Order: sequence, then C-alpha cells, then structure tokens
Amino acid sequence: MAAMMWGFDAVVLTPRLFNLNVIYVVFMLHALPFAVMQPILFREYAWIKKMRPSDLTFLFLVALFGGAIGTIAIVKALFLVEFKHLTVVALLQKLQPVFAILLARVVLKERLSKYFLLWSIIAIIGGYFLTFEFNVPTLAHNGKMLPAALFALLAAFSFGSATVFGKRILGLLPFQTALFFRYGLTTLIMLVFVLATGTLSQVAVTTQTNWVFFCIIGLTTGSGAILLYYYGLRHISAGVATICELLFPISSILFDYIFNGNVLSPIQWFSATIMLFAIYQIGTAPPAVKG
Repeated sequence: MAAMMWGFDAVVLTPRLFNLNVIYVVFMLHALPFAVMQPILFREYAWIKKMRPSDLTFLFLVALFGGAIGTIAIVKALFLVEFKHLTVVALLQKLQPVFAILLARVVLKERLSKYFLLWSIIAIIGGYFLTFEFNVPTLAHNGKMLPAALFALLAAFSFGSATVFGKRILGLLPFQTALFFRYGLTTLIMLVFVLATGTLSQVAVTTQTNWVFFCIIGLTTGSGAILLYYYGLRHISAGVATICELLFPISSILFDYIFNGNVLSPIQWFSATIMLFAIYQIGTAPPAVKG
C-alpha cells in the first residue's frame, strides 16, 4: 500500500504543485503533517531525554538526507519534466539500493561483493537507456531529461543514505517515534531553507487547489504512507519488502498512463525491466559482512 501510494504521489499529486517554489513545497509537505501530529503524538517529545547525542545526530542525518535533500531533489526532477516523463523519474529512484550499499561500505564497514558490483553495473546501464534511450544525454527530450535525471539520482543517493543512517538507530525507537522526529527535524531544516531563500512569501500565492493537494499529500501519500511502511517493515523480511516496493515503479507506470496518457517506448520498457530485475537481485542478495 505504501509503495503504491508513493507511485500515485509521484505521478498524480506532487506534480500538480508545479506553480510553486520547490523549497517552499517541501517545507509545507513536512510542516503541515508535523502540525497535525502534535495533539496525537506530543508524548514522543519525552524520547529526547532518553536519546544519546549520537542517536540525535543520526536522526538529524535521516531528516537531512531522506527528508530535506532527497525530497527537494525528487520534487525538482518531477517539476522539470512537465508531466511528460514522470515514470522515468520515478523509476530512477529505484537505484537507491546501489547508493545505500555503497555508503554502507563507508559508514558501516560492510564489504562489497562481486555479486553486488555486477548487478549494480547492469542496473546503472538499464537506468541510462531508460532515461536517454539511444540519445546523447544533453539532446534527449530537448535537454530537459539530463538535469531531471541528475536530480532523480541525487534523490536516490539521499534516500539510500537515509536508509544507512537509519540502520544506526534501528531498534531504538518505535516506528511512530521515528516518523515524528523525522518530520519534526525535516520541518526545522526546511524552515531554515525557506527563511534563507525568502520563499516563505509563497504563502501569498498558494491557491486553494494547492492547499487541497498539500493536505491530501501530507495526510496520505506523505506521512501516512511512511507510517504504513514503517509498520509493515516490522513484520516482514527485507527480501519481501524489496518485492513489495516494486509496486512503486509498477504503479507509477500505470498511473502515468491513466492520468497523463504517457507510455514508455519499447527500449524504455526493456531497460526498465532489466533495471528493476537488477535492483531486485541486489535487494534480495545475502547480507554483506563486516570488514
């Protein structure tokens, strides 16, 4: 359910906020749900006294990469393609396990297997042809796909980083507590961003339709989907989760066709299949060992 909700959000909901500044959009998508959480989860503040400084540091890194940088990058990528290649942007996000495992080598000292390296190369090659087909990157789709792809890859790296940093606090916090502090810290980070860039003034040009989409995203495909994901992850293995998460790109393809009439080309279908199969192989590989 969470994976399908993210697919719906990437194709149908978030792109409808394209008339607003990206930094302002990301701030509102976290500030509004965090405000709603206050009367429901206010007791979670008691965890601050129980956590060590290192725990708070890793929570901050999860919020910085998974909440702020990752969301800014993917929203920017979705806005750049102007409803024409939303599926491609959504699919490129699935490269995040590659970045997560690479970062785990640095942060968690996990060894990289030949198995991982092989399937990572295949996934990256599939991602290239999915995005640019047989074109030079700067020429593909009037040059708009190159910056969009780079932002999508930055999002994949950021979300993968958040996964690695999250492992350092896994088991310490209940899932609703992790959600609460992730949204709270991301709101604070984005508040600094909007104040520094002067984009908070966009409140004056936010339309009634924009407010409706903010509320829908914040309560459903935003915090709601993450809550479902954290809850489900407690009861299934990583391998099963990897299979379930494939519903994100699959649903993105379906929703992009239903709502926007966009269809992947034959080479994109083939490349997407190869890329997702490679990501599946990476996600279900035996755990890396410490080294």
